[in-house]
Order: sequence, then structure tokens, then C-alpha cells
Amino acid sequence: QVQLVESGGGLVHTGESLRLSCAASGSIFSRSAMSWYRQAPGEQRELVAVIATGGGTNYVGSVKGRFTISRDNAANTVYLQMNSLKPEDTAVYYCRCYGMGYDYWGQGTQVTVSS
Repeated sequence: QVQLVESGGGLVHTGESLRLSCAASGSIFSRSAMSWYRQAPGEQRELVAVIATGGGTNYVGSVKGRFTISRDNAANTVYLQMNSLKPEDTAVYYCRCYGMGYDYWGQGTQVTVSS
């Protein structure tokens, strides 16, 4: 069983930054793809960023150039650095750890960006 614990959310103003962290328990982190999703009220959950085991990354178009996903395999942690935040980035952000035969989600952390 893997547990994912997100942290780093909060209330910020437009243009400010936040860094989300997702700490994973267990021994599968280094061989798992990791991703961040978000879900705004009344909206479907959407993929924000993904980082592969080899470090390759991909982002949804709305956050390219503003968000950076990274991972520290020694610390079993994935990060999401969010710069130049906008009100439309307001959502609950979820961490996901997945691979062959498994798929785990964190409980989410709220990010609120005020205008």
C-alpha cells in the first residue's frame, strides 16, 4: 500500500507563487510515473503535469511556462512549483502515483488564488 500526502497549498494573490509537495510512502516511488491533477468546483479533474521515471515532463497548455514538476527519488517526493498564479488556477490539487497494476491518489490540497 502506498500513501501520498500533499502539502503546500494555501491562499495567495494573483502573480504569487506556491510550491506543492507530495510525499510517498513505500518503495515504488522511483519506478512510478508521478503526476499532479486539479479539480475546480463544478469542473472535471484535469491533468496538470506529469513526470516520468526518467525525468521527462509534460504539462497542460494553460500552465506551460508557469509551473514546473520535479521529483526527488531519494526523498520519495514530487513537487509542483507554481509561479505567476492566476485566479483560474484555484482548485484542489491532487498527487497521483501509478504504474503497472497500481494507481494511488493523495487526499488533495487546496490552492486559492485571489484577484
